[in-house]
Amino acid sequence: MFRNILVVRTDRLGDVLLTLPVLPLIHACHPEARVTMLLSRYTGEIVEGNRNADGLLWYDDIPGRPAPFLRMVRRIRKEHFDAVILVHPTFRLAWMMKLAGIPVRVGTGYRYYSFLLNRRVYEHRKDARRHELEYNLRLLAELGCTVPDKLERPDYGVSIPPEAERKVHELKQSFGVGLERPLVIIHPGSGGSAREWPLESFARLAAGLQLRNNVDIVVTGSREEEQRVRRCIDLAGGRLVSFAGLLGLKELAALIQSASLFVSNSTGPLHLAVAVGTPVLGFYPQITAMSPRRWGPYGGVSRVLVPKKPVDCAECAGSSGRACACMDSIPVEEAYNAARVLLAETEIP
Repeated sequence: MFRNILVVRTDRLGDVLLTLPVLPLIHACHPEARVTMLLSRYTGEIVEGNRNADGLLWYDDIPGRPAPFLRMVRRIRKEHFDAVILVHPTFRLAWMMKLAGIPVRVGTGYRYYSFLLNRRVYEHRKDARRHELEYNLRLLAELGCTVPDKLERPDYGVSIPPEAERKVHELKQSFGVGLERPLVIIHPGSGGSAREWPLESFARLAAGLQLRNNVDIVVTGSREEEQRVRRCIDLAGGRLVSFAGLLGLKELAALIQSASLFVSNSTGPLHLAVAVGTPVLGFYPQITAMSPRRWGPYGGVSRVLVPKKPVDCAECAGSSGRACACMDSIPVEEAYNAARVLLAETEIP
């Protein structure tokens, strides 16, 4: 029986969100256990207040800059964990957990540093035989838990504080959006994490939704994506509203929760939309490791569009830039029809 368990996921927002349903299953398996997450400060913001996380540890003292190695080892050792699940493994993290003296260390058996772990799971993820969330769940078997093959209703446990809801309401009032008409959110970036549907296609979809449906449209993105968001608005005819760079993660969650539809590439905010119960339209490449089979929306109401080209097509599989001929082949009209169906399913005329 474990009483003090650490779950480690120090990478991106989507990765963290797809780890959160692990927490209630740990509590169900080990009801007396305290469950703590080790996170970066940026992604950790969305986990603050989560009903399934008993504690949070920060991997970075300054956002984006990991804390010094030995200081982090001392910080972890002080907590006296009896088990750790390395959902996102790196050599640095595995060595850290070993030096911190955690007796049970769960993680992949397929890394050169896997000798630092003593409960190893031999499962490759890049072939996408399962969803990322399901791969994460299967690590729990090493703690003696019964693991379901799938979750019908994953519990993400995301908490949105009243102050975030107030700020979003004030922003919507100041821009005059989402007050009398349904709100649609367009999120055209991916932070470099995925192949992207062309900006021009997002703009044409947004323009079509405004022309043929009684909706307001907000375009979201990080501060670094402001120029890209502005370009999308210009291509759509200038009638959209930019919220790029205006929101923290909790405020973004509040905005998405207030929307009738969220439209984006495969990216963290898409999984945030699923977590707060907003219908999702997502665009994914057919490249196996990036496919919706592994990274698609998990739970909730959603539609996913994928290029109708051969798997792992040579035109974009090896490229590192945003442009992708395969993604460009997803028709705007098909996206519009999918969006219209999703809006109708949420009883919007």
